[in-house]
Amino acid sequence: MSLRDESGGCERLLSSEKYFFAPNSSPPLRRSGLAVRMTQETSASKEIVPLEWAGDALRILDQTRLPHQQLFIEARDWGTVVHAIKSMQVRGAPAIGIAGAYAVALAATEIEAGDVTSFRARLTDIAEEIAHARPTAVNLRWAVERMLAVASECPSSDLIRQRLVDEAVRIHREDIEANRRIGMLGAELLPKEGSVLTHCNAGALATGGYGTALGVIRAAWEQGARMHVYATETRPILQGARLTAWELVQMGIPTELIVDSAAGSVMAAGSVGCVVVGADRIAANGDVANKIGTYSLSILAREHNVPFYVAAPVSTLDLSVASGGDIPIEERSGEEIRSWAQVPTAPEGVGVYNPAFDVTPNRYVTAIITERGVARQPYGESLRRLVEAGETQSAGQAREVTGGRRG
Repeated sequence: MSLRDESGGCERLLSSEKYFFAPNSSPPLRRSGLAVRMTQETSASKEIVPLEWAGDALRILDQTRLPHQQLFIEARDWGTVVHAIKSMQVRGAPAIGIAGAYAVALAATEIEAGDVTSFRARLTDIAEEIAHARPTAVNLRWAVERMLAVASECPSSDLIRQRLVDEAVRIHREDIEANRRIGMLGAELLPKEGSVLTHCNAGALATGGYGTALGVIRAAWEQGARMHVYATETRPILQGARLTAWELVQMGIPTELIVDSAAGSVMAAGSVGCVVVGADRIAANGDVANKIGTYSLSILAREHNVPFYVAAPVSTLDLSVASGGDIPIEERSGEEIRSWAQVPTAPEGVGVYNPAFDVTPNRYVTAIITERGVARQPYGESLRRLVEAGETQSAGQAREVTGGRRG
């Protein structure tokens, strides 16, 4: 079963898990000599689903082929998933975390059965490799550690294999549910008309489904707001042009694509009601690591009195990191800037500095929207309260949280 409509339509996230996961999603996994297979299929579902568990493989929508081709990779071993993460065939902090969880489940099928202690030791070694696939997004390590915690509770290797599949599917489902709540809470902050600016891609493609920053925009649209969206192209991989614009077009939300350096001009013209972006890691003090260029946008927003919102699940919060200065920033290949589609765009021999992310100081962040509530300054206390709220909190209990009091 395919979960994608090749038209790319995105009308409504269906609540039944059968639209997110293939039938019989938790059987004992089967080994296969085929590590990866590219498929292109159609489906009655009109939801953008970047990841699908197919019982013995993870189907990954190859985001490097979008928007022109919608191709799926069928990853049947953990190494193929890690390659997909590193090559940005799957990208976005929540989606990377989900893919990492499935990679751990696949790894368990590749370990030769022995005594359970040796099995766990080998699984832990592989899990460390998975967790290091990309360093900045904390969701990846969070998911891998959650999977290892499950493995530590199982008395046999067979039970570990089964429980890891169940846990990966659970992480996937929880992310979709969290994104819906983020959208619901964030929609209240967006203007009912006018324009919103977003950077990079924090939509369904970057998550298990629905999206974070784009989920907020989508929820507001579904509730009747009729805003216009400015999407930055997001150099050098053009996630805004290739992915965000594509998602918004599928949803029928009016969108204009702008070059990254035009953001200041549209803000100066009074055309932007707010900025909403996603995040790859949020430090304990509220500093936000996100796609390179986010920091510049936050300064422009402050200069023009434009609210600057960050939308991310609680799994993106890293309270073990005191401030953004302690967040590792991935530096990617200079070829991403020297060329495009393998065509050189810069002179041979020129040096390149290509950080994938930057850090926005918390003083430029108006609010952080999570599934458990909206945090505001001082973030040191408000974020801690959201983490302590616990995963049992319902959407109806979510609230605005400041450092001084609960809203």
